Amino acid sequence: MGKFLNSKKAAMLFKDDAESTYFVDKTALLDELLPIIDPYVQSGNAAAIEEKHLGRSSKYICITRPRRFGKSMAANMIAAYFGKGMGTRPVFDHLAVSSRDWYQTHINQHNVIHIAFNSLPADCTTYRQYIRRIHKRLLHDLMQAYPDVGIEEDDALWDALNDILEYETEEVKFIFVLDEWDFIFHRDFVTDKDRTDYIDFLSNLLKDQPYVELAYMTGVLPIAKYSSGSELNMFLEYDMATKKKFSEYFGFLDKEVDTLFKIYMMKTAEPEITREDLSIWYDGYCTATGKRLYNPRSVVCALTDNELSNYWTSSGPYDEIFYYIRNNIKDIRKDLAFMAAGERIGIMLQGYAALETELETKNQIYSAMVVYGLLTYQDGAVFIPNKELMDKYNELLITNDSLGYIHRLAEVSEKMLAATLSGDTKAMIDILKFAHDTESPILSYSNETELSAVVNLVYLAARDRYRVEREDKAGEGFVDFIFYPERRDDTGIILELKVDSTPDEAICQIKKKGYLLRFQGKLAEKEKYRGRILAVGIAYDRKTKVHGCKIEVLRERTQEKIVN
Repeated sequence: MGKFLNSKKAAMLFKDDAESTYFVDKTALLDELLPIIDPYVQSGNAAAIEEKHLGRSSKYICITRPRRFGKSMAANMIAAYFGKGMGTRPVFDHLAVSSRDWYQTHINQHNVIHIAFNSLPADCTTYRQYIRRIHKRLLHDLMQAYPDVGIEEDDALWDALNDILEYETEEVKFIFVLDEWDFIFHRDFVTDKDRTDYIDFLSNLLKDQPYVELAYMTGVLPIAKYSSGSELNMFLEYDMATKKKFSEYFGFLDKEVDTLFKIYMMKTAEPEITREDLSIWYDGYCTATGKRLYNPRSVVCALTDNELSNYWTSSGPYDEIFYYIRNNIKDIRKDLAFMAAGERIGIMLQGYAALETELETKNQIYSAMVVYGLLTYQDGAVFIPNKELMDKYNELLITNDSLGYIHRLAEVSEKMLAATLSGDTKAMIDILKFAHDTESPILSYSNETELSAVVNLVYLAARDRYRVEREDKAGEGFVDFIFYPERRDDTGIILELKVDSTPDEAICQIKKKGYLLRFQGKLAEKEKYRGRILAVGIAYDRKTKVHGCKIEVLRERTQEKIVN
């Protein structure tokens, strides 16, 4: 047992995770890895095939996902199952993998080199210090484990590993579990030469080496971002947006969140979160299989704290979104307005994110944001997946004046909400006219989508007090906007938009199609909603270029059950 070779650390960390209240069993991931190690095991949840050699799959796997999507937990699980450092049967005996025919054959039977590349030496200021720590600690492990091989302190790691292979009478191979492989590229002290040297280090350690039984590597960014040549081309890379394989093992599926929510309801004395809350706040990340995923960190934190909050976005830089769009604000800001209104933006998704200094075209920018989890991608378009991230975008629109007219429209949103709640339709029309008179290219109002983007901007401040949903199934149709108040006695708002029509027709549609029923459905989940409800109709005539607004009280504040 050493620092990197057959270490106890991964096993202990996974044991802690497996014993936690909101643990999700992802050990089926091992089904995908066993055929690489054992040629008599087929992929999937199948038993070993008796006396039939099926051949090995590629032994180089790289999984890329946004931060906090379960990469390290999976890496710890793999090292804990295969590694000899610590007996982990008491942990895995209770998990799904224990039902496999090969379970007993492989548990704790392999040499595992587990390196978390996101650990730095004390007071680290150079790449040499960083890589020297890894080299020194692993070489020491090998010298301790194989004292008769004659490994020298100045040997290269790959030479030492090959010497072990040659010296030992039995075949000795190693499983490499390399977590956060791209971490070092984000350090300020790393130069372009350091990046090249690091890629060469990984290539020398892993490529065409007979001692490699499996190389399982994780990171945020695909290898292709940094390796333009053939140094690491032996890896099969799997991202969330374009690769189907491994998609269900990172992030939570609906059925997994259902299970966690049942645990939450049983263990929480006064639950404050509904099952729908979890969907609205944390669901929406799309995989290449078409399945939706929840942000795992956020779900677990919310259930643990009994509180909905921006757990994932708060773990990154405050201005993270602006960092990616700053080089092309002029082209991006229009898209931001549409995405903040719930629309999708078509792009040609690139296979990897370009270097930070090259993020200039929209395709480059949006591809990078998908990789980092700031947008999600499906069917040729990117969009904001959930409320947790939508709040971050709304914050950007309101606070960042470099966004120009988009920021100015968001700035008037407090006045627009106040005018609506007080029934001041003249002030509402003045604000909409101000919006139309800006230099915004989105204000041609050629269709209701463009009008909805502007309306969303001028009501942006409402999101501090309301859960705003678009195109929500309501009654017999789909309503443009519903403002569900966070406080149960606040005024609810149902807003319908019309182009080349009248606000009266918008109000009529709200009433005719029974949109009021949505308040009975959603807000009754915790307690009966008793607040006032307004119907708001907004229209725009393209010929006269005039806005129209009408407000009608659908229901006053009441103690009665909501009726249509």
